[in-house]
Amino acid sequence: MELTWENLVEALGDKKAKDVVALDVKGVCSFTDYILICTGMSDRQISAMAEYVIETFGKPFGSEGIEKGRWVLLDYVDVVIHIFQDDLRKYYDMEGMWLDAKRLKG
Repeated sequence: MELTWENLVEALGDKKAKDVVALDVKGVCSFTDYILICTGMSDRQISAMAEYVIETFGKPFGSEGIEKGRWVLLDYVDVVIHIFQDDLRKYYDMEGMWLDAKRLKG
């Protein structure tokens, strides 16, 4: 499957990601074009979502947090994915950090 933000959103949805947000950060971010943010309901679900994305789209350029499953970051260069537990998503407020970004989904 081709690595696009749309296909990544679909893959996350396949694993029951909640509140998926896709942001177009071209022009307001120097390290990627799109940021995807979503919520998982447990450590196990978050790790499973990350592993599914990796199995479907290949190994990311960088990753963090897969083992712990509280906040996973997958860096595919053009698209960066953040998968949070609900409390951490609220605490870090990634959507608030990118208010100037165009919201594509969510």
